[in-house]
Amino acid sequence: MSLDWDLPTPFVIDIEVDATDIDEYDHANNTAYLRWVEQVSWAHSKCLGLDLARYRALDRAMAVHRHELDYLAPAFEGERLKLATWIVGCDGRLTLTRRFQLIRPADGRTLLRARTRFACIELSSGRPRRLPGEYATTYGDALVAE
Repeated sequence: MSLDWDLPTPFVIDIEVDATDIDEYDHANNTAYLRWVEQVSWAHSKCLGLDLARYRALDRAMAVHRHELDYLAPAFEGERLKLATWIVGCDGRLTLTRRFQLIRPADGRTLLRARTRFACIELSSGRPRRLPGEYATTYGDALVAE
């Protein structure tokens, strides 16, 4: 089955819903969805060549400024899911925006749509700082139009 992604050329990871993801309602807790969003963000950045070691070397990091998560349907233990991310905004100065979509391939249903806005900070001080040129170029080159 071909998956109906919201945007072209997604970066995708596989998710398997584990027993530790399940809450008192017998479905994946909202914190699991947020953890997966963080996981795909790091995987994509690493794929682009900007891993934690590079962040530390440049004393800069992309810190979450705002998360928006729309929970559309539950996920259950043992299900295999696909989580996509796209960089949809990079101002080249301070901020980066990602979109996310979580799909259950078994039925093609979208379980989550999300958006995260990041701000560049200096790791050593925690203060906002301008994006290093390497970040602006790397993330800018990965931009996908909404």
